[in-house]
Amino acid sequence: MYVEMKHITKQYGGFTASDDVSFGIEKGKLAALLGPSGSGKTTILRMLAGLEVPNSGDIFIAGRRINTIPAARRGIGFVFQNYALFRYMTVFENIAFGLEIQKKKKSEIEKRVTDLIGLTGLSGLEKRYPNQLSGGQRQRVAFARALAPNPQVLLLDEPFAAIDAKVRQELRNWLKDTIHRVGITSIFVTHDQEEAVEVADEIIITNHGRIEQSGPPAAIYKKPETPFVAQFIGDSAVVSNYECLNGFDSIKGAGKAVIRPEFVKVYKQGALHRYISAAEEGRVESVVFRGNHLDLTVAVKDVSIHAEYSMEEAPVAVGENVTVLIYRLYVFDENRTYLTENKAMKDTNLFYI
Repeated sequence: MYVEMKHITKQYGGFTASDDVSFGIEKGKLAALLGPSGSGKTTILRMLAGLEVPNSGDIFIAGRRINTIPAARRGIGFVFQNYALFRYMTVFENIAFGLEIQKKKKSEIEKRVTDLIGLTGLSGLEKRYPNQLSGGQRQRVAFARALAPNPQVLLLDEPFAAIDAKVRQELRNWLKDTIHRVGITSIFVTHDQEEAVEVADEIIITNHGRIEQSGPPAAIYKKPETPFVAQFIGDSAVVSNYECLNGFDSIKGAGKAVIRPEFVKVYKQGALHRYISAAEEGRVESVVFRGNHLDLTVAVKDVSIHAEYSMEEAPVAVGENVTVLIYRLYVFDENRTYLTENKAMKDTNLFYI
């Protein structure tokens, strides 16, 4: 692993911000630290940067233990949420700042900054000041400035938080592509799971100062290992009486279940002709238009379930009775999560009309 944390603990008085944190990131990968506010994401980032010192444990970059190495000598670039650009410097001067601190030759600075301006799509803006730039352009300047000294690792603290939604989407795609082209190992903090899933090669999920799970986005989404991850990832409904649903038995010790929208299919009454024994009758509680689909909340027995409904289907309305098919769900105990399928949908239990 290129970046590693091993058994890191960080305390502020009686509060433990990082509790036995261990993870590794391969060279050239883009990793997301994902979790709710106060889960320890930024503390991890700041310890990597050298802005905080762990109480115990070891931090390695490229095989070198860096715990006692000053921040300025760690070879790390840092991009802040609020850009932190120098207001009275031009785009060119902002990007060149770190190289001038390193006392590089003028010709070397000129070439490096010009290359980065081209790489980050800022050509023609060299002489502008930060207040003459859009939010997306400012973030690109901050990114280029962090890359200028050729850091070993790039850290980004909620880099898209201050940018409007449309530009944020464009910048996500640009950032991922640019980091892969440059080949720099990068870690960014976010509380937006859509952002993490879309941008990152690896996701590290934090909760109360601990690492809940890490791995590729698809693996985490499809195979959550802990109750927290099962509930945190995806637009899930948590139910405690899942055994009342058709096709699902109570599992000893697993008192609750997570039902994701993609586990559910909603039909107009009379439209379902297969898996009748597995279906439920539901009542539409809310309908929210999302552009390319509707988000439904449907009451099934004593359970409220979220589902997506295609705009191509016949419309449904609040108060309407519908047929609901639940394919699978995650049940969990205090420590583990288990995927269970609707047993009434097995071929031996099918009833066709």
